[in-house]
Amino acid sequence: MSAAAGGAPELPGWRHVRSGKVRDLYEPSAGAPGEGDLLVVASDRVSAFDHVLPTPVPDKGAVLTALSLWWFERLADAGLGVPDHVLSAVVGPPDASSGVPAEAAGRAVRCRRLDMLPVECVARGYLTGSGLADYRATGAVCGVELPDGLEDGSRLQAPVFTPATKAEVGHDENVSLAVVAEQLGPVLAERVREVTLRLYAIGEEIARGRGVLLADTKIELGLPPGVAASSPEAPGALVLGDEVLTPDSARFWDAASWAPGRTQPSFDKQYVRDWLRSDASGWDRSSDAPPPPLPDDVVEATRGRYVEAYERITGRTWA
Repeated sequence: MSAAAGGAPELPGWRHVRSGKVRDLYEPSAGAPGEGDLLVVASDRVSAFDHVLPTPVPDKGAVLTALSLWWFERLADAGLGVPDHVLSAVVGPPDASSGVPAEAAGRAVRCRRLDMLPVECVARGYLTGSGLADYRATGAVCGVELPDGLEDGSRLQAPVFTPATKAEVGHDENVSLAVVAEQLGPVLAERVREVTLRLYAIGEEIARGRGVLLADTKIELGLPPGVAASSPEAPGALVLGDEVLTPDSARFWDAASWAPGRTQPSFDKQYVRDWLRSDASGWDRSSDAPPPPLPDDVVEATRGRYVEAYERITGRTWA
């Protein structure tokens, strides 16, 4: 399979638009059916510390796609209150009727085009990561005051909405609900908060029933083209896009081994981050040098964590 500009694979009937750290985005080629649709293809690329690493993790893109589709169905059944962007997808063998090219079957979702909101919608039920850093510095996360004495991994009394700005380069920046209201207007901002916390509550309950803790998650919400964020219909027109509740967009912990006061073992790419921080990698994060290739054992261990997240949550066996 040949590659389009930027290294993304060429797909018949589709034109490559852009690539993110993990996903490649396509639109129908001129004259192809489905004008206005998009094709989102999850690759096996893995990113860490704002770098896309030179070593792929086999099956990662397929796991992310299959798990997102599983969650989209559960969220709809649970009455999330907003639709998702999925039009069609193929998890198993290629299916010509889906409109998804065979070359991307298992990793691609044909979806509605949306104007994505300029905010990362984050919900936290446990304190860790950038939320923990903010708490240690200010006693609050995104302007939400928290009790004294919390540790890494502490469960919060109630989940909190902790949004962030979207950064083209570097880290997203945590912001308050007031900042989101300035961007989106107070009515839409409140609706975004409600949807994010509702989604977290559904996901947390389902995961906990499978022995997995959902520490936090980020989601992306958008509006159909032509619906302005400032319009009265915007709060009722929100659509859930991108991926949802995967190891790339959420922190999943083993409930049986959860113990506040330390870093929790997780089902995601934390193993990659830990190796890059270790002496074994020989990488200096403060330098301009890119990260080194991942050794085979780190790749296999990382793949295993993604597969375990899928199997633990869905109850299905990964082929």
